Amino acid sequence: MENTKEKKGLSVSAKSFITAIAIIFGVMVLCYVLTFIIPAGQFQREELADGTQKIIDGTYSQIGDVKFSFWQWIASPILVLNPNYTLSVLFVVIFLLVIGGIFGCLNKCGIMQYMIDKITAKFGHKKYLLLAIITLFFMAMGSLIGSFEEVVPLVPIIVALSINLGWDVLTGLGMSLLAVSSGFASGVCNPFTVGVAQTCAGLPMFSGIWLRLVSFVLIYALLFSFLYLYAKRVDTKSGQQVLLNINFIPDKKFDRAVLSFAVILGIGIAIVFASAFIKAIQGITMVIIALMFLIAGATACFVSGMELKPFLSKFKDGLIEMLPAVLLVLIASSIKYILEKSMILDTILFGVVKVASSMPKWTLILFIYLFVLIMNFFIGSGSAKAAMLIPLIVPVANLFGISPQLCVLAFAFGDGFSNVFYPTNPVLLISLGLTETGYGKWVKYSWKFQVLNLLLTCGLLLFGLAVGY
Repeated sequence: MENTKEKKGLSVSAKSFITAIAIIFGVMVLCYVLTFIIPAGQFQREELADGTQKIIDGTYSQIGDVKFSFWQWIASPILVLNPNYTLSVLFVVIFLLVIGGIFGCLNKCGIMQYMIDKITAKFGHKKYLLLAIITLFFMAMGSLIGSFEEVVPLVPIIVALSINLGWDVLTGLGMSLLAVSSGFASGVCNPFTVGVAQTCAGLPMFSGIWLRLVSFVLIYALLFSFLYLYAKRVDTKSGQQVLLNINFIPDKKFDRAVLSFAVILGIGIAIVFASAFIKAIQGITMVIIALMFLIAGATACFVSGMELKPFLSKFKDGLIEMLPAVLLVLIASSIKYILEKSMILDTILFGVVKVASSMPKWTLILFIYLFVLIMNFFIGSGSAKAAMLIPLIVPVANLFGISPQLCVLAFAFGDGFSNVFYPTNPVLLISLGLTETGYGKWVKYSWKFQVLNLLLTCGLLLFGLAVGY
């Protein structure tokens, strides 16, 4: 299969990049305008054991004029790299550069195409079973260990596999990106949303798992049905009900290279899975995946016969091609920075909590869901939002007899699904850019699933309220 993108390596398409920059810059402007409208205020905070800042309910107070200059707003995409502000942005930048460099090398020596052809030849006649397994794997990655950014290097592989199987880019994005987001939101044992939220709510870690397991099963069934029906339509349109055999010729040297790549990367994924039980490595899972991907890719390239000089040359080229993705991350991260440094974020939170306190019981839990959905547009980090919102949400919910456990579930739903719908999420923008998919095309493809999923999860929350979860 001829594919110029695979020959060049990964790069963010110009059209996707310009669209993303325009959208995020518009949000930056909106946030800056809000700094002149919304008064500055502040909650007191306490630091948790993992370093997260937890809001103390009932401590809000307005403060005097806060100096947040125009130049500070302009420079915010660079200021987010300050280690005193957040290390996570720096980790994401390094992560993306490593991915770009290694993909450039893998594509140059032909390993990536060989690996895709090998999988296609083996599973091509069972591709709907493969669709179900891959979707389940990515959902489990998101739900059990809280992976999201970490799956970025796998997304282009799954997209290439999807095309080889006779489907399209959107099917590949659905069974990787959409699946990991759905798993992340169902949050069976997600340490970054459910774990932090339950800690802030004073609940035992990962307690109340039964309803999250039910949610996982139902969301998986909905997602697989959505992907299956779409893939069937693609097959029908192309007249390809059964995948034709491809001309795949095994090569022992490339087999060894692919095996070494799979084993080393598999060890990295296993370590990330273990992070659900080893708290010390939960904050560096992205670093672990980047390191293991670097080792796996370099080993595979050298085993295939690639020499050091062309390896370093292609690594540099791949790294340079990822620089637009790095810029997207920095600009998207600046939104939270603007809201926090201008000190209007706490005022917004305080106002929303006042509105929520006057709502009927059955609408309150849905309002909490909506509130988190809205906040996720501006603040991507799940753990940061949990420490920010849960201490405010739970006391209000308690007044109406709504349990902290149900609040945590509403938070997990609100934080997760919209990650792959909002144009302010850098992982979505990068994944779309790397696969040359326009944001409008993605919305047209995924909005029906998002609506059906919203109805399903609202039903799950009302069910939880009815049974006293």
